[in-house]
Amino acid sequence: MSWQKVRIGDFLKRRKDAIEIKNSVEYNRITIKTKHQGVFLRNSVKGSLIGTKLQFTVKAGQFLLSKIDARLGAFGILPDELNGAIITGNFWAFDVDNTKVNIDWFNLFTSSGNFYEICNQASSGTTHRKYLDETKFLNFAIDLPDINEQNRFINKYESYYRSYKKIEAEIENQQSHLQQLRQAILQEAVQGKLTKQNKGDEPADKLLQRIKTEKQKLIAAGKLKKEKELPSITEDEIPFKLPKGWVWCRLAEVCDLITDGTHLTPKYVDKGRIFLSAQNVKPFRFIPDIHRFVSEEDYQGYIKSRKAEKGDVLLTRVGAGIGEAAVIDIDIDFAFYVSLGLLKPNKSCIYPKYLELFLNSPLGRGHSSSNTLGKGVSAGNLNLSLIRNFEFPFPPYKEQHHIVAKVEKLMQMVNKLEKQVEQSQAQAQKLLQAVLKEAFSNSRKEYEMNDVVTMAAE
Repeated sequence: MSWQKVRIGDFLKRRKDAIEIKNSVEYNRITIKTKHQGVFLRNSVKGSLIGTKLQFTVKAGQFLLSKIDARLGAFGILPDELNGAIITGNFWAFDVDNTKVNIDWFNLFTSSGNFYEICNQASSGTTHRKYLDETKFLNFAIDLPDINEQNRFINKYESYYRSYKKIEAEIENQQSHLQQLRQAILQEAVQGKLTKQNKGDEPADKLLQRIKTEKQKLIAAGKLKKEKELPSITEDEIPFKLPKGWVWCRLAEVCDLITDGTHLTPKYVDKGRIFLSAQNVKPFRFIPDIHRFVSEEDYQGYIKSRKAEKGDVLLTRVGAGIGEAAVIDIDIDFAFYVSLGLLKPNKSCIYPKYLELFLNSPLGRGHSSSNTLGKGVSAGNLNLSLIRNFEFPFPPYKEQHHIVAKVEKLMQMVNKLEKQVEQSQAQAQKLLQAVLKEAFSNSRKEYEMNDVVTMAAE
């Protein structure tokens, strides 16, 4: 390639098309995302709702940047559908001299670490409020191949990029299928379709009766509170037929206790007792590492009648992850917030990991989602009384262990497939990066590319 030093200001010209905002007109306002994510529609609003009445219009194909966040990669090419949108003075628009630079080539170049550094060096101010200096920015010189070389490279890159997008689409398709496979495995597990039933196992109805007898003894001894009698499961509530030896029951029938964490707003301290919330529970993963602390006094009050132990199951009751469950698989003392539900299964009859599996299965998650919106005392929360009433497919005890072992084996195979897909994705990105690296290298400088870049035409 034939390269030469060219000032950015030689092919970028600042454009200021001022406009006075009219109250009756609706305007498209844009945002420029950092990390070279490009230019997007922020919103469409009436002029009466826009405080700054002097703004600027922009045209498709212009190069836009944020004078505040340019050093963080906030720049991009304005797409056709945002032609005529408005910006404030904090965003700058530049016309591009197409005789000197191919706009797609320049868009790719702006993903390089070198361009980020140019923006950083041309910015000044406090650490958190640096502004780009237009004169400094436009006076920076970059190594630029002639326009014909730029055009040839873009044609080559577009061909590679189309291939990459096809590979990416196929990878996304494979990842979607793997996720569906995970869900199918869990669903078939709670339907008893993954394992061969052993006729010699003690049937679940006998286990259920034993749990009931043990509960009555604990209630009589004052160790458990007598709970409201649960309604019988109707035919309409049964989603599928269970194998012989299994039985449908309410979730509360197999748990000694179903409760939640403290409803009091915690007072955090620098050191003390561990306090957890919904963020510490993901499907099949109890992750207490990131936590806060409460005082010993508050801790003792929080855990009264709700002390969690190894082998208990935590269930998220709020947020986007409602219904996600994990077994407490380590010895750890902690208090927890109302955002979590605590399930204490009768461990002589219920394998905690089977309960965890059920709650994370499509059946269990379906129970959680259908019993959340607008239901219970607090709309948007998974109410405890509804959790207690979940219809639970109860297998023989030994069968629960077989089911969990089978699921873990199958999930290991899925994980292996998923890793292969991720490796394919990484390899595809490496190949595209190699093309970029080759294009932006010359005898004087090799540009370090940050990420795979989306074509401006998209």
